[in-house]
Amino acid sequence: MVHSIELVFDTTVETAVRDIWSTLARHDLRSPAPGSRPHATLTVAERIDDAVHEALAPLTERLPLPCVIGAPLIFGRGRAVLARLLIPSGELLELHAAVYRGSLPHLTPGPMPHTEPGQWTGHVTLARRVGPDQLARAVELAGRPTEITGSVVGLRHWYGDKRIERLIG
Repeated sequence: MVHSIELVFDTTVETAVRDIWSTLARHDLRSPAPGSRPHATLTVAERIDDAVHEALAPLTERLPLPCVIGAPLIFGRGRAVLARLLIPSGELLELHAAVYRGSLPHLTPGPMPHTEPGQWTGHVTLARRVGPDQLARAVELAGRPTEITGSVVGLRHWYGDKRIERLIG
């Protein structure tokens, strides 16, 4: 199971995303809830050493950052992942690049290529394994409200193997 460094959001964004998760679940779409917390992944590796916390702690001084969760996105083919775009402001892209650089020495074996600056698509996952027959309805449900405005308030280290988080900073 992988480890990741992730952005976490204020209660406004968390509540809105959880409401979408609940709506999707009522329509038999598999969401990350209830055991998950809304987040946007910045970098991923098989393992991230705990020394990353000290390296990234100064970056939390940039927070909170305003954010907007925008349009629905679809990743994959067949059974897809449904997400919403984390609209990439300049400040957000700078924070992502700084987290990526600060994390590099602590990632084993190295970061997943889709998390590199210039390759990263910030997003919040809403549902997994969405079949082609469910996709139109899922996008319609996930697209409300059209924008979610709030703040990025923290960084966390997610230990996928243990399913626990540790806030950074």
